[in-house]
Amino acid sequence: MTEISRRAIMAAAGGAMVASSAAAQSAAPVPQRGSKDADNRVGADILGPRNPARAAEEPFTLAPPATDHGTMPNLKWSFSDSHMRLEEGGWARQTTIRELPVSKAMAGVNMRLKAGVVREMHWHKEAEWAYMIKGKARITAVDQDGRTFADDVGEGDLWYFPGGTPHSIQGLAADGVDGCEFLLVFDDGAFSEDSTFLLTDWLAHTPTDILAKNFGLPESAFAKIPRKELYIFPGPTPGPLSADKMGGAGEIPKKFSHRMLAQEPIRTRGGSVRITDSTVFPASVTIAAALVEVEPGGLRELHWHPNGDEWQYYLSGQGRMTVFGSESKARTFDYQAGDVGYVPFAMGHYIENTGDTTLTFLEMFKSPRYADISLTQWLALTPHPLVRAHTGLDPKQIDALSAAKAPVVPG
Repeated sequence: MTEISRRAIMAAAGGAMVASSAAAQSAAPVPQRGSKDADNRVGADILGPRNPARAAEEPFTLAPPATDHGTMPNLKWSFSDSHMRLEEGGWARQTTIRELPVSKAMAGVNMRLKAGVVREMHWHKEAEWAYMIKGKARITAVDQDGRTFADDVGEGDLWYFPGGTPHSIQGLAADGVDGCEFLLVFDDGAFSEDSTFLLTDWLAHTPTDILAKNFGLPESAFAKIPRKELYIFPGPTPGPLSADKMGGAGEIPKKFSHRMLAQEPIRTRGGSVRITDSTVFPASVTIAAALVEVEPGGLRELHWHPNGDEWQYYLSGQGRMTVFGSESKARTFDYQAGDVGYVPFAMGHYIENTGDTTLTFLEMFKSPRYADISLTQWLALTPHPLVRAHTGLDPKQIDALSAAKAPVVPG
């Protein structure tokens, strides 16, 4: 290629980048509200530097609706902004109180393991709840009574390990997928994936004469102990599940896994909800969850939760949530796949599908039971003259309100 040709290509590319940047600038939202010639137009354009692509992801943050008011904490974090820890055959990234300061009750980790790759044997102070996003994995655990557990979990499956329970996770090859990717949720916002109790880390920091005495083996047996933690590493090729079902003192009575997608959902004209708490997944005593699907234009109805903060993870689609925090405070956020949302205890909110595909997300709570209160149901079951005095609604409209919950309503 001649120097002239190279310069021509670079110039063309540069021109395309400038044109693309200009298009992004013009398409980006501006902090203004109201039609161009309206008397009530408020706000002004930005004269200084800006990030149009970032602004376009959250247009209601830059130009909030008139119903937003006051100062509310940030209730959104994208895993795309989390530090990615890269290991041989996998990765991990986390969203904790350090990334999302309001998230005091729960924290999350997004992890990927290729087939055969192991998240090494470990335990946590916190309980671990998990949702399999894609692929398949084998999980194992042992409890304080020497009882064992092993299972293969696939897309839409859950697992739960109580705090202090040692366990392992290994990616499997299945259905053309090389390993797996999953979401972990811990019942403490200050959780850190770096503070996990790892088997190799402990062995590396224990004198070999103590190891020999403990296991009844010669010191030479420990010559190959890793000198630092393995964390995520390629492991032995897993065999059939039956081979990994160890005897011990028997099987753990409360299964640590659950098939969430096998549950019959609550179906409405606007979508569906699957609720999984300790009533259907008895092992999960500190985290309750719901898998919500909202069709285009639909709405996860106006509601609040009387049993704790809500930690959300968006699996697909696009959504918008407004959170009401009392004291005339409200703030609107836009979400897409890979984002984390958060709603502090008892704050009213809704989630609207703003895209043209199904919006799918998880709701998690630090609680053994799932609970929500529907605004519609509350009004329908309160003396109607009192409701009319508050709302100004026509009596016939109040009478028509449904006394049964419809967690997802159509657009």
